[in-house]
Amino acid sequence: MRMAKKTTAEKLATIQQGYTLDGPTIELGAAIVDGEVHKEAQVRLPLSMMNRHGLVAGATGTGKTVTLHMMAEQLSTAGVPVFLADIKGDLSGLATAATASEKLTARTASLGQEWVGKAFPVEFLSLGGDGNGVPVRATITSFGPILLSRIMELNDTQESSLQLIFHFADQKKLELIDLKDLRAVIQFLTSDEGKAELEDLGGLSKATAGVILRELVNLEAQGMEKFFGEPEFDTAELLRTAPDGRGVISCLELPTLQTKPMLFSTFLMWLLADLFEDLPEAGDLDKPKLVFFLDEAHLLFSDASKAFLEAITTTVRLIRSKGVGIFFVTQTPKDVPAAVLGQLANRVQHALRAFTPEDAKALKATVSTFPVSDYDLEETLTSAGIGEAVITVMNEKGAPTPVALTKLRAPESVMGPSTDELIRSTIAASPLLPKYGTAVDNISAYEKLTDKGTAPSTGEAAPGRPPVPASVDPQSVDAEARRIEEEILGRPSSRPLPGSEAWPPHPRRSKHRLRSKAATA
Repeated sequence: MRMAKKTTAEKLATIQQGYTLDGPTIELGAAIVDGEVHKEAQVRLPLSMMNRHGLVAGATGTGKTVTLHMMAEQLSTAGVPVFLADIKGDLSGLATAATASEKLTARTASLGQEWVGKAFPVEFLSLGGDGNGVPVRATITSFGPILLSRIMELNDTQESSLQLIFHFADQKKLELIDLKDLRAVIQFLTSDEGKAELEDLGGLSKATAGVILRELVNLEAQGMEKFFGEPEFDTAELLRTAPDGRGVISCLELPTLQTKPMLFSTFLMWLLADLFEDLPEAGDLDKPKLVFFLDEAHLLFSDASKAFLEAITTTVRLIRSKGVGIFFVTQTPKDVPAAVLGQLANRVQHALRAFTPEDAKALKATVSTFPVSDYDLEETLTSAGIGEAVITVMNEKGAPTPVALTKLRAPESVMGPSTDELIRSTIAASPLLPKYGTAVDNISAYEKLTDKGTAPSTGEAAPGRPPVPASVDPQSVDAEARRIEEEILGRPSSRPLPGSEAWPPHPRRSKHRLRSKAATA
């Protein structure tokens, strides 16, 4: 491939100097210069820069999934917990050690990779038990009206009306745990009995409430009720390490993604926003507290409202100070809005296809986002082979490293699914299964409204400001964390202001983030 008029030795020297780093790193592979792999020119990513976020992009079949597989392994080895979504089922192989083959040995030798087959500590999760894994659920109150509106595909007016319904439930101490709770509240407001309450709300018409109710019934008809309820998943579970010190890889199984793409992407946003709310400020760390891989990232931005996009942009910008790195995985950089793309300092770009004028335009746009280099990037990006990628990352001084076409390292666990038997045994042995395995249906809005058949109490709302855990310094919780909870999750912040007296926790919810289902007064 065409490169600038430099000798091979000069090009290699540029790459070697650019990737000579002081601290611990993720080893990505060996540079390809003038068509040859040079194992003396190793390409790596500083662990301390992982919270500057990143992008793994490339056309279908170019090796993106294997790349995040390989990165997850090394992060785990370094003691960094990892979250990733397993859309095709291939990533369950992280739990099974790979075996060497002649082809694999030849590849690793060409890279200078000391390869040993290993299994990694994996926690299999599933949305509401949809697939293999410990169920991940959220309460309706925790999810909030903004994210719920996205799943229900409500317009701005309907979203505002849903916020009023949440407010009404707040005031009347009607806990919104699952979909039937929200349905019961809306049915009450649209009934003759609730007519006066509906009028008192103001800004909520019976017609709009009826539309929201129909959309809610549609969600239930699609089987989505199992994703909402208790026990609610504590996002702190994503920050665990194994007894041997390796980071636990939380693998969210998504066998029905294609039928519920909006639910998947919005649930991931809930996880991120919830993490942001709970984690204290961390500043610059030697290694991140968690690295979050968002596969099929285009789903997160597809048909997103302006408010939702602003929420994502804000979360990405600020969560790095909490020690969390986010890597977006998608086909082309154009899938990611410019305001988010500009925050992704680490780039692993697999091959792009340029079959149409639109593809060619996207290719030129991608090239323009890379630093000036010795490569003809338009040619390189269309001719890179499977398992090769164009890389530039942020070095320890905050500057971009030289662009390097890289032959990527091979994973040490199975590149493909683990056996069903191993997955089942791993789930059965999970310390999370006793905690989250069985859904519970506590008394909440549905029971209160259907049992009593009368208007709910007009007394004060139940207290909803549980104390900050002892492990969190209240002074380290910035005002932006409160705003994230209030604006992104669309609910009053459960976090007390530093120095203020905290409310006691709800009797059924002892941990701070498992909030009172009646919100703050």
